[in-house]
Amino acid sequence: MIAIAPTDKAVIEAAPAKVNLTLHVTGKRPDGFHTLESLVVFSGVHDTLIAEPSDGFSLSITGPNAQGLEGEGDNIITRAAQRLADLTGKANVARLVLIKRLPVAAGIGGGSADAAATLRALNRLWGLDRPLDDYMDLAGGLGADVPVCLRGEAVTMAGIGEQLTPAPPLPSAWLVLVNPMKPVSTPAVFKARTGAFSPPNPLMEAPGDVRELAEALGSRSNDLAAPARLVEPVISDVLTAIANLRGCLLSRMSGSGATCFGLFADGTVCDEAAHHLAEDKPEWWVSAAPLVTRTTEIQPSLV
Repeated sequence: MIAIAPTDKAVIEAAPAKVNLTLHVTGKRPDGFHTLESLVVFSGVHDTLIAEPSDGFSLSITGPNAQGLEGEGDNIITRAAQRLADLTGKANVARLVLIKRLPVAAGIGGGSADAAATLRALNRLWGLDRPLDDYMDLAGGLGADVPVCLRGEAVTMAGIGEQLTPAPPLPSAWLVLVNPMKPVSTPAVFKARTGAFSPPNPLMEAPGDVRELAEALGSRSNDLAAPARLVEPVISDVLTAIANLRGCLLSRMSGSGATCFGLFADGTVCDEAAHHLAEDKPEWWVSAAPLVTRTTEIQPSLV
């Protein structure tokens, strides 16, 4: 483990889990990319990115899921830093430390969130202080989920991730996130998908409470869940285990998997449910946290 002792000049950013409450595959472009429509929120559970002044560039990774990134010399964080330096004409110098808590290749945008946190942190560390919207094209070039993670607000995401429309106000809610620690390949999931495309069905009206939110989500879907279960059958077990938790209002997969979530109305009930599931399935990654509609509300953790 790397000792975490940021200096007073450090810039610290949370990189929260992105959660697709809905995900509709709406079409396929001539270039082979699929178009999507998804209601995206965030979770209070997050990676943490620390950026400090330095004469050169370095990236160190620590935390419970750091092993998932071992051997990645050219990862999305280093690419984000270099492309930001190229865009702005700044020297690519910084000491970066990533505390990796989120599982890798998990359908919750962990790498994308880390890249977005890198852009936010270096924007401050290098004294650029530019609006984050200035970096949306750069973000899209890093990955389809990086723009939404950079925006850091609940949105309806459409197209190939570049069309971001503010979501209606959402009620307070809590999430249990569960990953069976089985990485799932997004290209493999899309390859396994069959059938017609779905028409867009964005959430247009603000739910009155979390139960109304669950009802609205229940009339929508994640179109990638069925092919993801073919690629990794344990996802079915995860969804069933979440659905059986006391207080769970909705059980669904996020993104292309394998992380799934349960929606809860009460934080204490949510915490208890996560505790019981973690005891029953110690080999799974289980986390309870509030549903977050603005990532600026998250206080980055160093633990």
